[in-house]
Amino acid sequence: MDFIDDIAALEALYGTPGQPALRKVVDRLTPLYRRWIMASRLCMLATVGPEGTDCSPRGDDGPAALELDERTLALPDWRGNNRLDSLRNILRDPRVSLMFLVPGSNNVVRVNGRARLTADAGLRARFDRQGRQPATVIVIEIAEIYSQCARALIRARTWTSGDESADLPSVGALLAEATAGEEGGAAYDRAWPERAAKSMW
Repeated sequence: MDFIDDIAALEALYGTPGQPALRKVVDRLTPLYRRWIMASRLCMLATVGPEGTDCSPRGDDGPAALELDERTLALPDWRGNNRLDSLRNILRDPRVSLMFLVPGSNNVVRVNGRARLTADAGLRARFDRQGRQPATVIVIEIAEIYSQCARALIRARTWTSGDESADLPSVGALLAEATAGEEGGAAYDRAWPERAAKSMW
């Protein structure tokens, strides 16, 4: 198998991007990009660090991220598994990328920038849910925002194919497989809904 190992060879395969693809990029929240991002309850956060890359979903019951100003977003770090992969990466390499999704839309809005972490009490309080607040907030300085074409989500039938999860393994089954049965299994799956309900925020 031959691999592509230089930019010229890559560009020869794909050709020149169209002007709309190049001109759609902005460096701040314009009114329409703001509207789009504020409608998104789910985004994917990608980070990079010495051990490699990480990408994790971030979701909320309102906008996944809040605007601090036209060049700055705030993303709460709600309770998760406490691995802190994304946060460790941000402390060592501030480059981040986000993809904002809205159910029903095949378009995606992408943000690239640099991130810092804060435990500022005032900012954390802006995300208060039922008396609970995130431990930290990721503050993202926007470098560029642009829309992603809809082809990938259309090909995948993301919003139109219905529920295809019936035959997938549960998290308990995945954990049991990874630990040779020492953890996970049916008991883990039975306990999960109640545990999640108590620790959502």
